[in-house]
Amino acid sequence: MSNEYNFIVVGHGAAGLAAALSYAELTASDPHPGRIAILDRGPREQRGGATRWTGAFLRIDPEGNLDPNWVDFMAEVSGGLSDREYCRKLEAETPTTVKFLRDHGVKLLFEEFPLAHTFDNGVAGIIPPGRPEGGGVAIVDALSTSLEQYQNVDFLYETEAVRLTTTGDGQVNGVIVRNNEGLLRTLSAPSVVLASGGFQGNPEMLTRYLGDRACDLPQIAPGTQGNRGDGLRMALELGADTAGQFDMIHAEPSDTRSQAADSVIYTFTTGIFVNEQGQRFYDEGAETWDNSFEKIGYEIWKHQNQKAYWIADAKTLAIPNIEQGWLSDLAPEKADTIEELAEKLGLDFEPVSKTIEEFNAAVTDDAFDWRRLDGKHTEGIRPPKSNWAVPLDEGPFVGFPLTGVICFTFGGLRTDTDSRVVTPSGVAIPGLYAAGELTGAFYHAYPVATSVLRCLTFGRLAAQHAFAVRDASAFAESIQSVR
Repeated sequence: MSNEYNFIVVGHGAAGLAAALSYAELTASDPHPGRIAILDRGPREQRGGATRWTGAFLRIDPEGNLDPNWVDFMAEVSGGLSDREYCRKLEAETPTTVKFLRDHGVKLLFEEFPLAHTFDNGVAGIIPPGRPEGGGVAIVDALSTSLEQYQNVDFLYETEAVRLTTTGDGQVNGVIVRNNEGLLRTLSAPSVVLASGGFQGNPEMLTRYLGDRACDLPQIAPGTQGNRGDGLRMALELGADTAGQFDMIHAEPSDTRSQAADSVIYTFTTGIFVNEQGQRFYDEGAETWDNSFEKIGYEIWKHQNQKAYWIADAKTLAIPNIEQGWLSDLAPEKADTIEELAEKLGLDFEPVSKTIEEFNAAVTDDAFDWRRLDGKHTEGIRPPKSNWAVPLDEGPFVGFPLTGVICFTFGGLRTDTDSRVVTPSGVAIPGLYAAGELTGAFYHAYPVATSVLRCLTFGRLAAQHAFAVRDASAFAESIQSVR
């Protein structure tokens, strides 16, 4: 097998597939399209990495437009640290990305949002948002199948990227890889796209950037374990710049009883959270669930010893389709009394009972409306509850034991709007691109339903720029030969 390629992609998730497939299509009409390699750390049956396991919700309307509030929302939650030019580029390119998905057989659904417990602003400000039928695995399968039709594409499974290679003047010209027998091989190409995800699967890097007890963070799904920070490590060796908040992660509250992937509890705003001491620790009604589930997951890990419990009563159970927001494969614990529920959850009844009594006494008489920020709050207790504060006094009672699980990391490489990796001075490193969760974009919070969207978009853009450079180089060579 030859080691000479025109385009190498490190990573087989949404970003890598979008890059490889876009490049294959752009060069398809060329009599000599060149060869493409796409690397996957895992075996073929597990291809797709983290993308394979995600629901892949997309912050778009049925016409394929990005939520018009997203760019400003990014600036707001990041405290002005977000790259506005990058965000605007995603906004402008989103319709093309949506068309790209549809053109390759990915069916997008805009039916009633499956988490029917939504509010006036809804998830992403759009009701309902888009999602691929079949989730992220549908994207992986559709794009991989399309890519397999090209005879000039090599899928290199069970292959790890070890180090980037460069020419004497700093042009990236390939990747040194290791196969499943531990042997090294050098792949050469004028363009390399790093699309290998964040570093959530690397305990050493998590500890380096997040601090103590990072090893206690369980993965949300098996696919994230392969995200070892390879792309970040290799690019930093060449002097690449970084972006995004390195000591922050996208975390979610997950059912500790479940062994299934993505056992997340989303619809929680009408109940309360308590820690292992039976005490409340968070304002459950400060925001809609789509803007707070990440903060809850992070708080459980960072400050609550990875143990929390959500408790609600019959009034929550009466909300239409509330259970659709409980993604665990196990039903919640259920009991006729708080004492019985506390026992099932493994909590000491006395402090839980005291917490609930104090909470119930602090609830105001405002009207309860689960569909909006209703202002029904508590008074005189800490932490307060700003909305949806209903007394827990009507059986049956339900609860979930929870822990915080990691989805992806925030810190990553800095790129320009063509997906070129840049140095601290903003100069692009020739031949090197990056896309997806490997690239840093988020600070303080992740505005949901945009991760897969930006992976696909900037993977496409990397291919487009690499193709344009290739085309320009070929033209220059033809002129030179005429002379």
